Amino acid sequence: MALSSSPALALTLTLTLAVTVCLVGGNSEGDTLYTLRRSLSDPDNVLESWDPTLVNPCTWFHVTCNQANRVTRVGAYPLEQPQGFDVLGKLVDFQSKEDVITPSRALDSGFEELQMDLGNSNLSGHLVPELGKLEYLQYLELYKNNIQGTIPAELGNLRSLISLDLYNNNISGIIPASLGKLKSLVFLRLNDNQLTGQIPRELVGVSSLKVIDISSNNLCGTIPTTGPFEHIPLNNFENNPRLEGPELLGLASYDSNC
Repeated sequence: MALSSSPALALTLTLTLAVTVCLVGGNSEGDTLYTLRRSLSDPDNVLESWDPTLVNPCTWFHVTCNQANRVTRVGAYPLEQPQGFDVLGKLVDFQSKEDVITPSRALDSGFEELQMDLGNSNLSGHLVPELGKLEYLQYLELYKNNIQGTIPAELGNLRSLISLDLYNNNISGIIPASLGKLKSLVFLRLNDNQLTGQIPRELVGVSSLKVIDISSNNLCGTIPTTGPFEHIPLNNFENNPRLEGPELLGLASYDSNC
């Protein structure tokens, strides 16, 4: 009797394992975001809907997915018209760090019907390296919180990333050189943190960059003057006491004052 039931038992175990693998694989992005949630303090419960038991995180607030149920946004934009855009939603001023500039509106004039935003959400804690696994992520919007710790080098794996907005936090450490691999990046705003070290020269090769703001940190060395940096206003680098100004190629050393 035991022998005759073995094939059925084996089939049951195989099917159970297959279903388990399917569920875990389909929810890997949810696992990543839940890891982020566990690393953050959330006194206002803005991440309360981030339930790891769901098949995928596409129903969670502050998370947007594409048609294939892959995460493309963490932190979405409010419906109100941001300053810096005209009535048609066209970009007027790429460089204003005080305005809430919507990257999707900068790339086309359509309005996303998104009402949630993780900016200014009273979050604290730190970012996690697992975020680098979100291969379809385009927008990471966690500005105006109290996030501490460093920027994970693994964010350089986010090859689809268009906007990285971490400004007005308490982030320390260096700007990872790995961000130079983000060849789709348009918006990089890290101002008003505690960042140190040099401006990575790897960013010079990111030709898609239109907005760079790293003001009000503790960066050192010189400011690149080639590639996307050629058109970035100097006030986007101000309030870095050890930053010496634009580099003069052949005249100023790269690691000056660092």
